[in-house]
Amino acid sequence: MSDEFNLSPAQLDALREIGNIGAGNSATALSQVINKRIDMNVPKVALVPLESVPDLVGGPDVIVVGVFLRVYGKAPGNILFLLPQKSAYYLVDTLMGKHHGDTQKLDFMDESALMEIGNILSGAYLNAFFTFTQISMLPSIPALAMDMAGAILNVVLVQLGQMGDKALVIETQFLSEDDGIDGQFFLVPDPGSLETIMKAVGVE
Repeated sequence: MSDEFNLSPAQLDALREIGNIGAGNSATALSQVINKRIDMNVPKVALVPLESVPDLVGGPDVIVVGVFLRVYGKAPGNILFLLPQKSAYYLVDTLMGKHHGDTQKLDFMDESALMEIGNILSGAYLNAFFTFTQISMLPSIPALAMDMAGAILNVVLVQLGQMGDKALVIETQFLSEDDGIDGQFFLVPDPGSLETIMKAVGVE
């Protein structure tokens, strides 16, 4: 593993600040779309062993809906928006103007709506990243899966696995005012991207 993973307190602070601005933008965007206040926790920045990432969402066997995007540009990485199954259904009901509890499984339209939410959140996040770092990053078309957290995260982490045994994770939790929506947003930069990001924010 390269030395760039030994992050200093100043570097962690810089990443947390970027995460804060990104999460703030994303929370505002989500609030506007669903017309409910969304609160967010202060982002956690952690260097975690790949195999322990599923524990961040309650364990590898928890069923979640994951919206995944690959990020291209000077600092490539992955974005993952994870929702517990119940929250995903609640979000679909809210978006589609249905009664809460109506959605019991996701159809094509529901999946499209959730992918669009992933798109909006990622765009808001990456715009904040650009403001802070002047690094332009573009998200791929989102992919969606509903499966056990371990299975979804394995797909994401396989491509990181060749690069080392740890992932840097910027994790933010979103909560709606009525507790119906509880989601986690992860930004996982590729190992080589960290150096680029740190140079851009002037923290070596």
